Amino acid sequence: MSDGVRTGPESSGRPLSEAYDTALLDLDGVVYAGGNAIAHAVGSLERARAGGMHLAYVTNNALRTPGAVAEHLTELGIPAAAEDVITSAQAVARLIAEQVPAGARVLVIGGEGLRVALRERGLEPVESADDDPAAVAQGYGGPELAWGRFAEASYAVARGVPWFASNTDLTIPSGRGIAPGNGAAVEVVRIATGKEPQVAGKPLPPMHRETVIRTGAKRPLVVGDRLDTDIEGAFNGGVDSLLVLTGVTDGARLLAATPEHRPTYVDADLRGLLTGQPEITREGEGFRCGGWTATAGDTRLELDGDGEALDGLRALCAAAWTAAGEGSCELDGGKALARLGL
Repeated sequence: MSDGVRTGPESSGRPLSEAYDTALLDLDGVVYAGGNAIAHAVGSLERARAGGMHLAYVTNNALRTPGAVAEHLTELGIPAAAEDVITSAQAVARLIAEQVPAGARVLVIGGEGLRVALRERGLEPVESADDDPAAVAQGYGGPELAWGRFAEASYAVARGVPWFASNTDLTIPSGRGIAPGNGAAVEVVRIATGKEPQVAGKPLPPMHRETVIRTGAKRPLVVGDRLDTDIEGAFNGGVDSLLVLTGVTDGARLLAATPEHRPTYVDADLRGLLTGQPEITREGEGFRCGGWTATAGDTRLELDGDGEALDGLRALCAAAWTAAGEGSCELDGGKALARLGL
């Protein structure tokens, strides 16, 4: 990095599963999508765990309880216990408990995971704005969440009840594509009330704090598919990150990433945990990784060479991020990415 700003993915001579003690793994888009395991996830995590890496599953999805998530992972062939799962519901419940009296009532707009997390903190979930709640907690409630729940939240928030959101992810991956996430639901209440919630989930500090408290990680590696939650959360927490290209982030978004959204490492999928990461070297005005050399022209990124597509993408990132730091942000990488099949 230059002056604290990342200008290209970094290298590692050791497998990441050996270089870091704990993998803080996002779930949707990283381990599974639509309930099914993503290709190579099960075998990669098994090998990382067998090599001594602690695996923790960190999700902004507040719908399910940690126990339910662990059961699902185990069914997929990834043995996990409830204590291995950290959710934004747990993070927002701790945030609320620090600001309201013990045993206070909390209006819940969401699923069972949020209710269980609130009870864990000694708070009482209620269903109506007329139940005299001390706070409103909003988390992802799944596609069946009734529209009237947003109205209930709006009534309470408009009356001045403090409003908390587990997370503000606008979208969530599913087996059929990208669906609206809790952030879209939060927008409904924001529009109706003109108010702003306190948010706990990634990329904000309450979620990172919850994760560190529950895992005891000393040298963690955040593994995710989203720049604005997983990677920014790692940036805010001052820890390293691995972006996998199995979820919502594609090559174009990665090239355009602002400094807080630039991952330490980039790989195709969770097999990246089991390998080192290739070195990117500067050659004149360009950057070389594997068989590829990338340079930033006046208006576009240029790519030359052949070999592994990911090496080309890493070289392109170095060219684009360096050019952005030098004030050349409007670079077209479309042709270069097309050549890589990305």
